[in-house]
Amino acid sequence: MAAADASFNARDHGTALAEKNRVQCNYCGKVMSGFYRLKYHLGGIRGDVTPCEKVPENVEEYFRNILLGELHHPDRPRKSNVCSNSNGVKRIKLEAIQNANYESGSHEDVESELEGSTQHVSLPSRRIGSLTGSDNEKTNGSLSWQTQKSIGRFFIENGIDFSVANSPSFRDMINATLCHSPGKYEIPSCDELKGLILQEEAKEMREHGERIRHSWASTGCSILLDGWIDDQNGRNLVNFIVDCPQGPIYLRSSDVTASIDDVDALQLLLDGVIEEVGVHNVVQIIASSTKGWMGHVGKQFMERQRTVFWTVSASHCIELMLEKISTMDSVSGILDKARTITRFIHGDAAVLQLFRNYSGSRELIKPSKVRLAMPFMTLENIVLEKENLQAMFASSASNWASTTKGNRVVNLVKDRSFWNGATMVVKAAIPLVNVVRLINRADKPQVGYIYETMDQVKETIGKEFNKKKALYMPIWNVIDEIWNTHLHSPLHAAAYYLNPSLFYSSDFNCDEEVSSDLLCCICMVQDEHTQVLINLQLDKYINGKDDFREGSNMDQRNKYLPGKEIFHSAEWWLRYGNQCPELQKFAIKILSQTCDGASKYGLKRSLSEKLFTNGRNHMEQQPLSDLAFLHYNLQLQNSQLAVWGGIEADEIDPMDAWIFDEEPDLVSGR
Repeated sequence: MAAADASFNARDHGTALAEKNRVQCNYCGKVMSGFYRLKYHLGGIRGDVTPCEKVPENVEEYFRNILLGELHHPDRPRKSNVCSNSNGVKRIKLEAIQNANYESGSHEDVESELEGSTQHVSLPSRRIGSLTGSDNEKTNGSLSWQTQKSIGRFFIENGIDFSVANSPSFRDMINATLCHSPGKYEIPSCDELKGLILQEEAKEMREHGERIRHSWASTGCSILLDGWIDDQNGRNLVNFIVDCPQGPIYLRSSDVTASIDDVDALQLLLDGVIEEVGVHNVVQIIASSTKGWMGHVGKQFMERQRTVFWTVSASHCIELMLEKISTMDSVSGILDKARTITRFIHGDAAVLQLFRNYSGSRELIKPSKVRLAMPFMTLENIVLEKENLQAMFASSASNWASTTKGNRVVNLVKDRSFWNGATMVVKAAIPLVNVVRLINRADKPQVGYIYETMDQVKETIGKEFNKKKALYMPIWNVIDEIWNTHLHSPLHAAAYYLNPSLFYSSDFNCDEEVSSDLLCCICMVQDEHTQVLINLQLDKYINGKDDFREGSNMDQRNKYLPGKEIFHSAEWWLRYGNQCPELQKFAIKILSQTCDGASKYGLKRSLSEKLFTNGRNHMEQQPLSDLAFLHYNLQLQNSQLAVWGGIEADEIDPMDAWIFDEEPDLVSGR
């Protein structure tokens, strides 16, 4: 919760006790008299009460800004003016409360604070400002520091040019939002936004990053490479993102164009990033692509780095599988016919409306954030709408069927071989599409399930084809090729082994590959004595001894399955692995990793491209670096608040690439 989002009511941060007028802080447990003192306690303002040492920084900042901003205004009495006698204290306290305008409390707070006093004060109702939350802003025309920072954060987060702040229409918009005439408020200038406000926001973001960094020692982290080719200048650029259960952090950007053919130079770059994050913290590097410089450096990375794994984004690898499947003769022909149907229906508003009438307003095209999944998802829709499509074109109302294009579509929807082929393609591809859905819906690390999931995909496809090898083996071969070449990491098999919901199930399969990969991960632990202890402690986990006896119970394991509760398998180890501390730490670090890459965060690349524009001096470059750091980390914070919830897109562009034959570029990521 940002400071600007903190509750206006002190009751959200304290608990009223049975004893009259006594309040207990929710953070440190300190008891004090009334909610008004609680606000000073939370805001860290010394005086009648000691500051809270455990209050979150954003909450402390919020209450401090309100109390100091209002009570210490030059036109209002200061706390230092309190008289020594009790009546004077009450008088000044009443003035302070009136001056505070109830910004962070309710009338009941004030009444409980003053209950028992010989004085009675009538306190008028105040309405919280819709944008600023400060009545002071309404009276003197100046925006609070917090409001100015909120405006700055809006500019930075959305990559808006600071010069827009000088626009009269922008100023009119802010004043209209505050229900005042244009020109009433002094909006932060362009210089203020890119100066003090940017510096302050960057400072707060670095503090946020430091809090996340502290978790890396216990959970480990993954470095995500977000690489692309700059369309305008043809440069090879990469963003480095550090991902862990506490949240992702944008680290920095690099231009690797000069080193694109120098694997040693690229290795040194990666070594520097690992050292910056902490060699003991980094568990794996996840590349965003298998092509270009990432493909070259990935082949040699594991030979040089003995403590960090290299893999490729799981969703990208699924895209590669779908791409290869789409090029098969038996599949590409069906997808072309499906495209013909969708072009005809979506190419004419009247035909599209007719289809919606028959389908009950359901859409035919299934837009997707994973572009190579879209043709298969749309084909699945076509198969589901088979009867409606056939009825639509068989209807006498379908006059469009008399045209050349329409007649071709009419023949397609009558063609039994098309429907048989479409059904077969759906059976082959949709299980893979569902894997991407699973990855993108999850708000917990999925590394403990990817190994089992890919096996289940193959089994599902085999069953869909009635175990006929001639039909399903071509699909299996595509999956195996991408899995073995790019996606599979010893980390995945070790996570499968250490995932209690899978390990203690009746169908767990510890084959030679799983055992070998687990041993490989143990050998990645730098301390040899710790390796020995992990191997010894594995016996208790394998045989369900001591605390693991209770943890291996079906009910306890199911608590930690994805979607069941908020827990994941690393948290199972926190509860049941205490008697095996070395194994516990090892398991938590592995199970806390993601198996997906940076693409899930959808970072915009334009600001990174500006970073490497030639001709800037150091004085110009530093603010731009701060801006990029803040811009990307704000995007990453928001991506956590709005989990994808799947791979379906909210809207579809009528000129979508799949409909009009333009193939997406998997190398540049565009």
